[in-house]
Amino acid sequence: MNYLEALSRRYSVKKFNSEIIPQETLHNILESGKLSASSLGLQPYEILVVESNEMKQKLIPAFYNPSQISTCSHLIVIISKKMVDDNYINGYFRHISKVRETPLEKLDLFKNSINQHINQKTQDEIFNWAEKQSYIVLANLMYAAAIENIDTCPMEGFRQELIEEILEINPETEKVTVTLALGYRSEEDHFQHMKKVRKPNEKLFKFI
Repeated sequence: MNYLEALSRRYSVKKFNSEIIPQETLHNILESGKLSASSLGLQPYEILVVESNEMKQKLIPAFYNPSQISTCSHLIVIISKKMVDDNYINGYFRHISKVRETPLEKLDLFKNSINQHINQKTQDEIFNWAEKQSYIVLANLMYAAAIENIDTCPMEGFRQELIEEILEINPETEKVTVTLALGYRSEEDHFQHMKKVRKPNEKLFKFI
């Protein structure tokens, strides 16, 4: 299946069957999120993977439409940072130094430019930027899942305070931005038989 076929087959599943995604397939999908493009390489987010039935059951009341949560194989929760402080940036550069086997002092120019960029932003601007990065991750996860023949449903319809309480998220420093249910479509989900509706090319694309 090529990527256009995979994306044409994809839709936002409303009900999954009981089949569990193999670990190797799940790993491949998560790797696509890890490899996602990220501004400055900072990855100002965290990805939680909910796989236990116990935790999924706890999360059901937090969602306005519980059918996906109660039937999915895995639930991915993308958490955006509300602040990027010196500790986070220092940790990022220690990691670069280790991975690329480069002395920290040779990274000073890059580090200073990032510090200058971050320090010019308000906390609200940083969070807005972090959320945008999170949606890039979401798109990559959905695309990889489609290629792997795994069904998905992205969801923003949840009770913010409740989901963060259940997942023990600190609302002062981070926020749940979006979630993604993964699994295999149920035969009972009639949405899979509907034709995909998108804008015609002439209304969507403009060549200049």
